[in-house]
Amino acid sequence: MKRGRLLLVLAVVVVAGGTAVVLGVTPVDRPAFIDRIEYPLDYGDLVRTHAARNRLDAALVAAVIYEESRFRPHALSNVGAMGLMQIQPATAETIARQTGGTSFRVSDLYDPAVNISYGSWYLRRLIDKYGNERLALAAYNAGETTVDRWLHEGKGIAAPDVRGYVDGVEGTKKIYRHAYGGDLPPA
Repeated sequence: MKRGRLLLVLAVVVVAGGTAVVLGVTPVDRPAFIDRIEYPLDYGDLVRTHAARNRLDAALVAAVIYEESRFRPHALSNVGAMGLMQIQPATAETIARQTGGTSFRVSDLYDPAVNISYGSWYLRRLIDKYGNERLALAAYNAGETTVDRWLHEGKGIAAPDVRGYVDGVEGTKKIYRHAYGGDLPPA
């Protein structure tokens, strides 16, 4: 009997998701339980803890993790960024020094607690530097030097792929807020 219910629930989810796609329903118009299936919140306690510690919206931290690694702790990008929040080893070494770390190893970036701690700290620093979440996300993705150059040239976020990344994180943040509500406290 339990297996039959599970199959029925899965069928309802598939039909509801398909209907949403066919009818053009935006993710926020869907039932929250569908968003929770599509947008997991693995490591939720770590996300909430480090978001609060760094005065960040927990939905933003979850969205960055989702967009960067789809919550895969051993993700490795083609440019060497590692872990859940896809942090470059050189950036992580700087964060370790600035936060009082004494025994950082590159392999630590595959530890969800270390990775979310460093990524959240870095994201807060970028928001403080740029005074703007969108510019901070652009710098998180493209690097501070690139964003500083764009701003110096009066361009804003000049690269379409970086704008797409920022828009993706912002959209995913809304979905996480819808899906998890109060389980992801705002800053």
